[in-house]
Amino acid sequence: MTLKQAIGKLHLWLGLGSGLVVFVVSLTGAIFTFQDEIRDAVEPWRLVAAPAHGAPLPPSRLHAATVAQHPGAVPSYTTYYGPGRSTTVYFSDPAGGSYLASLNPYTGQVLHEQNLATDFFSIVQALHMYLLLPVAVGEWVVGVAVAIFLVMLGTGLVLWWPKRRQERKQRFTIKWGSKWRRLNYDLHQVLGFYVAAGAFVIALTGLFMSFGSWLQAASTVANAGRHYPQEEVPPAVATLAAARAPAQPLADVAYAQVRRQSPTADMVMIGPATDPKQPLYCLTYQKALHYYHRDEYYFHPVSGQLLGALPHAAKSPGKKLGDLNYDLHTGQLLGLGGKIVAFLISLILASLPVTGTLLWWGRRHKAKKPAPLRAAAAVRG
Repeated sequence: MTLKQAIGKLHLWLGLGSGLVVFVVSLTGAIFTFQDEIRDAVEPWRLVAAPAHGAPLPPSRLHAATVAQHPGAVPSYTTYYGPGRSTTVYFSDPAGGSYLASLNPYTGQVLHEQNLATDFFSIVQALHMYLLLPVAVGEWVVGVAVAIFLVMLGTGLVLWWPKRRQERKQRFTIKWGSKWRRLNYDLHQVLGFYVAAGAFVIALTGLFMSFGSWLQAASTVANAGRHYPQEEVPPAVATLAAARAPAQPLADVAYAQVRRQSPTADMVMIGPATDPKQPLYCLTYQKALHYYHRDEYYFHPVSGQLLGALPHAAKSPGKKLGDLNYDLHTGQLLGLGGKIVAFLISLILASLPVTGTLLWWGRRHKAKKPAPLRAAAAVRG
């Protein structure tokens, strides 16, 4: 067996073993790419009229409006998406269900509630990230399949590489009028080659989401081996004995401070204060629905005192690389054009396990033909 034949066997069996997961992950990724645009078109409660004067209500008012609709509900993450957009409050009810309330941030009116267990895009996202399996198991399965896919990209390029100069044109074009086996071969090899670079970026950034240690390793490389402790460990919470609770709700105190610290930020996310030994954290994003340019803040869980801040401009290259990961993975770093490219790449990636399986099946079926039939087939081309 030659080296190229061995690589072909490796490519085949890795593909058969991971193909179904790659198909599901790629297809759901393509669907999820335009989830914000689709939601804006079919969910009118996501958009509100911004008044000429007046600021959004503080988080406690929005929490109170949410709980009024669902007595016993426990609000958690609160996100302000900027002028003209509703604010969302994640909450759980006493029965353990998870919901998302959309409110008018200027009036406090609850515009809509979504059950995340039945929401279409929430299900698509769960399929994409962990196949609806238990999260720890599903993320591992997806991560391993994506890692295998990265190996397959390398072996696929080796198999694609033409031996002779006259074969080069064939490897760059699809022969649309050919029989289905040849057409399927071209769709697999030619399309696979054209999307290889983009597929590598999407797969690698997806792998960073599944395995945080891989992202940490990439950040260390980007930082040339230097460590930045202030980025790696949240500020410690001092003793609570002397801490005094503020007159206002803690979330309101944190929200007011981050608005002053990041006055040009469109989007603000306030985390829940669930552990009195851990700081409450808030994130501000320069542009709504974009997650790269962000400032991070940590507050004392009792007094609301600012314990630490990590503005975007002060972050290390490795930290910025980590912040960039989601926008790079979805293509939205480059706006609508980037999303279209990511969508098309994801669709083609979903087709590769299908065309690859058909390619294997066709060769296997052809190999089982009686010798006279194989000879006749070879003469017909």
